[in-house]
Amino acid sequence: MSANPRKKKRASCAKIDGDMTIYTAAELKPTLLSLLEGGNEAELDLSRVAEIDAAGVQLLMLAKREAARAGKTLRFVNHSQSVVECLDLCNLTAAFGDQVILTSQP
Repeated sequence: MSANPRKKKRASCAKIDGDMTIYTAAELKPTLLSLLEGGNEAELDLSRVAEIDAAGVQLLMLAKREAARAGKTLRFVNHSQSVVECLDLCNLTAAFGDQVILTSQP
């Protein structure tokens, strides 16, 4: 049985649920890097990130750098308000190259 070359493989997906801070960075790092072990494309849903600090931003930068190094595409999607505010504060919103779309707030 041969693979269908026209069939597009789905991107690997993960969602961060909670904080991306100095207190959670060590636990989140392996999860983010394992996301890149799949296919050539991956998405990280940031809609449920409640709080993010410099350590969280460093994790996002690490993931993007490692994806680029591996020749893969990593997209950040559904940025929470906390993520957008932090990236704006650090003047990094455009640096990641992802479209920033706010999720609806309850």
